[in-house]
Amino acid sequence: MMISKSAFILVFVALLVLELISSSTGTLHTSGALESSLQDIDCGGKCRVRCSKASRTNMCLRACGTCCERCHCVPPGTYGNYDTCSCYANMKTHEGRRKCP
Repeated sequence: MMISKSAFILVFVALLVLELISSSTGTLHTSGALESSLQDIDCGGKCRVRCSKASRTNMCLRACGTCCERCHCVPPGTYGNYDTCSCYANMKTHEGRRKCP
């Protein structure tokens, strides 16, 4: 009976250690992937394209830059295509209007 309890405890501790190792490795991998994806986007370039036809270019660039920094994406084209970046589409001003151009 003593051996079976010892074996059970040993197996339990081993599984616990494996779970801790795999979860910490997964967290590091996820953080690294997230960090690299955040570095890949060129907010300035994407916002210049997005705001190229805007009548108030500076205001558009400022709003687009803020949205891009928060959402890490900018929809393609100069207008619309909000379905490709839901965070960008869902940001609202205090008045309830779309924040992002």
